Amino acid sequence: MADGGFARHLVWRFEALAYDIVCILLKPFSFDAISTFGGWAFEFLGPLTPKHHIARTGLKLAFPDANEKQTGTWLTTQWNNTGRTFFEFPVLHRLRAFEPEGRIRVLGIDKLQAVIDSNRPVVIVTGHFANWEVIAVVLTQSGLPVQITYRKINNPYIDARVRTQREAYGTKFFVPKSGRKGARQLLNALDKGNSIALLNDQKFNEGLSVPFFGVNAMTAPGPARLALKSGAPLLPLSVTRDKALFTVTVHDPIQLEDTGNKTQDVENGVRLITNFMEDRIRENPDQWFWIHRRWPKNHYR
Repeated sequence: MADGGFARHLVWRFEALAYDIVCILLKPFSFDAISTFGGWAFEFLGPLTPKHHIARTGLKLAFPDANEKQTGTWLTTQWNNTGRTFFEFPVLHRLRAFEPEGRIRVLGIDKLQAVIDSNRPVVIVTGHFANWEVIAVVLTQSGLPVQITYRKINNPYIDARVRTQREAYGTKFFVPKSGRKGARQLLNALDKGNSIALLNDQKFNEGLSVPFFGVNAMTAPGPARLALKSGAPLLPLSVTRDKALFTVTVHDPIQLEDTGNKTQDVENGVRLITNFMEDRIRENPDQWFWIHRRWPKNHYR
């Protein structure tokens, strides 16, 4: 057990056992009840954790003109959204994206269908909006050949369970984000006609420093770079929630300019994607994943 040692693996196994127990306890309950309980639990527990300071700092950086009452309301509702998202995950396999009167409404479905009909891949970009896993449900159940990137969970036993649960709602192809090797895998997927989907709104230390709500933040250049290199369109998606109901929107493609100046073209693409993220967050400030430390550490002291 050179990758962690006996003690670490023992802790991992206890964590996995706790995860299994939670999943078992959730089984008898409806999706609505599970989502509601998760929101309530995190509204109570979230403010007691160090993550509350991170969320407050992020909201203040993004919305410096918001008063304390507005910021406090957003903090409460973002904890509700985060709790719902975490508790919904083990039961996402219950969702069917294209059932009439279902929990998921898809806007711009014609754009997604056009991609499917064209048999040409696209680079899909999205962020940690509402329950972002619902986008994976929509993409995989749409019939689009798609590979979705993910970051492995540190606990390998929970990571294996999560992958199995994702497969239960149709997502079977994951490409680890692992530098140049991962980029080659993604380019190979595009070459084979598979679309790829990436989350592009979290801190990436090896990325580009571009303004995010006016404050520079390290941002991954991967989606822009892959779209420019492959010639595949860059298609943004977002999701919002109304309690345990979801609306996934397929937006118009982001137009990238290929001037031949690779460095500048990639940076321009990153800025356009970042603008898209900002616009979606402004529309629903309480439905983004604020507990991630998006900006440099010195802002959170």
